[in-house]
Amino acid sequence: MKEVFELQIDSIAAGGDGVGRRDGMVVFVPRTAPGDHVRVEAITDGRLMRGRVLAQLTASPTRVTASCKHYEADSCGGCQLQHMNYEAQLEAKAGIIGDSLTRIGRLTIERPRVEPSEKQWRYRRKLTLAMRRQGNAWFAGLHKWNAPESIFSVEDCEITDEAVMRHWKSVMASSALLPKERELRVAVRLLDAGFSLTVEGGIQWTTHDALFAAIPEMTELWWQPMANRRRLLNSRATNAAGASFTQVNEGVARALVAHVASLTAAARPKTAVDAYAGTGDIAAAIAAQGTRVTAIEIDRDASKVCGERLPAGSRVINSSVERALVDALPADLVVVNPPRAGLSPDVIQALQPSPQSRVTGHVIYVSCNPATLARDIKRMDRYRVTSVRGFDMFPQTAHVETVCALELAS
Repeated sequence: MKEVFELQIDSIAAGGDGVGRRDGMVVFVPRTAPGDHVRVEAITDGRLMRGRVLAQLTASPTRVTASCKHYEADSCGGCQLQHMNYEAQLEAKAGIIGDSLTRIGRLTIERPRVEPSEKQWRYRRKLTLAMRRQGNAWFAGLHKWNAPESIFSVEDCEITDEAVMRHWKSVMASSALLPKERELRVAVRLLDAGFSLTVEGGIQWTTHDALFAAIPEMTELWWQPMANRRRLLNSRATNAAGASFTQVNEGVARALVAHVASLTAAARPKTAVDAYAGTGDIAAAIAAQGTRVTAIEIDRDASKVCGERLPAGSRVINSSVERALVDALPADLVVVNPPRAGLSPDVIQALQPSPQSRVTGHVIYVSCNPATLARDIKRMDRYRVTSVRGFDMFPQTAHVETVCALELAS
């Protein structure tokens, strides 16, 4: 049953919804800000309520007009916090991290600092769009937050580097050469020279050579056919790793790596494992301190690049962390940087000390999801948290990176 009532918004939840309380029940309301007084229409969903704004009664002092026209006009789901000033966004993200660690992780910690992004707009070096065929033509868009199955055509994305948007226009101009499917998922990523294009979907693609020839700025063309592994189709690069994982906000990524390096320097490990190493930004920084590093990365292309960046004495293992971690130990320090789902039980077990343990000293957990970070820390109950810091890798969104340092409790 729907209810209509007035609500004061107090905070921002993971995911970006505003949070208020009515008769002890938590109410989540998208596109609101702490300090908003709103009239909402809400429905009960288990032990909470979800609502939508009917009227803005009093606006929060942190409210601003969203810069991107798609944010309001098209209900773009790519950003969640454009209606809040940047200082309020940082405060909200500190609250998201702190709430997760206290409520889920059962920790008592001070509110963490969130390092700001030098660029609050035009920072993204990669943009992935959903493509839909309309007749003989394609349009590319993003999903709506209030209708996730729907997409709208994107003219511009103001958190994305202008060069990425230019390259997207060149792709769209030659989109007749894409696979003859109804739907695709396509990503443009900036490289040091040109850009990488990754196409996901389809079964046959006979025109990829023509597409590559039609866009001279395209340095790499990757394709992941339906239910198959991604592969490189065309390249003008000598080192093809453009489709492998790299951070989309270079400035914040550098700051995060520098912070991890400072934590490892303080621990003074002789040996370290960098799990989920990607192309080796963290592994190379640790190895540069004189530490012997074993990097683990499942992506073949990324692991190749990582290995080329490591000095003699360090190495990379092209495998899943679940398979390789136990044999990569012992180590004085382990860095984990898992996907949003967090650490698997096997990895947590490998990190837990025991009479037969091969783990000593320190763990640095780099997380893109405060909830799974908190869950995993709670399971690693023989460790104590020594520091927590957030990094605003994705301004205007509710996403936040967290670096958490742990050491074995005495």
